[in-house]
Amino acid sequence: MAETGTAPSVLYEERSQRLLDQVALKETDRTPFVFATRFWAAKYAGITFEEQMYDAEKSAAALEKVLVLLEPDGYVPSLYIFGPTLSALDYRLMQWPGHGTDRNATFQYLDREYMPAKDYDEYLFDPTGYCFRKYLPRVAGAFEGLAGMPDFPSLSEWRFVGAMRAFGRPELRESLRRLLEIGERAEEAAQKSVAFVKRMAALGFPSAGGGFCKAPYDHVSDFLRGSKGCMLDLFRNKDKLLEAIDKVGELLLRGVVEETRAGGTPYVFIPLHWGLDGFMSPQHFQTFYWPGLRKVMLRLIEHDLIPVVLWEGDCTSRLELIGDIPRGKAVYWFEKTDLVRAKSVLGDTVCLRGNVPTSMLIAASPDEVDEYCKMLITKVGKGGGFILDGAASIPDEARTENVLAMAKSVRKYAS
Repeated sequence: MAETGTAPSVLYEERSQRLLDQVALKETDRTPFVFATRFWAAKYAGITFEEQMYDAEKSAAALEKVLVLLEPDGYVPSLYIFGPTLSALDYRLMQWPGHGTDRNATFQYLDREYMPAKDYDEYLFDPTGYCFRKYLPRVAGAFEGLAGMPDFPSLSEWRFVGAMRAFGRPELRESLRRLLEIGERAEEAAQKSVAFVKRMAALGFPSAGGGFCKAPYDHVSDFLRGSKGCMLDLFRNKDKLLEAIDKVGELLLRGVVEETRAGGTPYVFIPLHWGLDGFMSPQHFQTFYWPGLRKVMLRLIEHDLIPVVLWEGDCTSRLELIGDIPRGKAVYWFEKTDLVRAKSVLGDTVCLRGNVPTSMLIAASPDEVDEYCKMLITKVGKGGGFILDGAASIPDEARTENVLAMAKSVRKYAS
């Protein structure tokens, strides 16, 4: 591509600044392209999705091969090499390639109720104790022994000493033993991810990944009540749900700032699940969803971090509301919402990202992809504040020639 031959250090600085300028709603020399995927790199490199999750070397080689091919302005370092950790945990919140799904099928979240409505008060009174003794043993086999963990806040003087007997119980000892081994696996995966990011930086590719957070309502729905339970709570347990959302919002922010800064980027990814059109009424969105999400975003922005909010699905009815954030401080990545319309409503407030349709990257021709990208670049990219990407990243089934057409378009067309 056109930038080949420029020193990697120069490319790194140019690409990093191009992204930051677009976030700040500044016009740059061209529209940037960010590469994000789950398993398309594995498919392109000829390895299985399962190998990507279990073999760090193969996963890193596959993603590096793709970055050299596409030369994006930024990328999400999605090696997804936590297969050994998930297996050792006996993790029950999802299935993943070769472990519940086909070895060439992506991971699947399992929507279940892990905290019954009757447990709201117990959770709200002591979230940590509830997690140790009830929640964690339900979501992973390795945690089952933690059900016998002492209730430390209730202990005083000799009762505290006597409670140490719990650590002699075989079930708790076995869980602790397993968790020590799991910790080593997780740390190994983390260090290999860090090494990959450093290597790609030396080649001129800045990471556009970084921290991770959730909308408080989504956390309650995804990991505690389940979608059905949470939707019923909108009508049956309104006060308890709002109290949980407020509590979760504070808990989710713990450590995010420090973890993001340690990763060397300002971006915090926030994928949204249940607050979009079709899942929740505008009234419920304004009461249960947006206030908690906005609070998280504002807290991150106060610490000079950049929320990258992925609005999965369609959120057309929310556009007039979700612009109530500081100007030039966040990215809204829209999957199905019309970006031209979003530009007219939010273009003076937030950088937009997306949204080449998944179906187009899989089934269209390269010329059709090129034409669609041209439309986005010239209309949505006009004046700055736009980053080209797939509607929900690059789908695993995308045609190589279509992804190439998308990557090349930002160098063909001026905004």
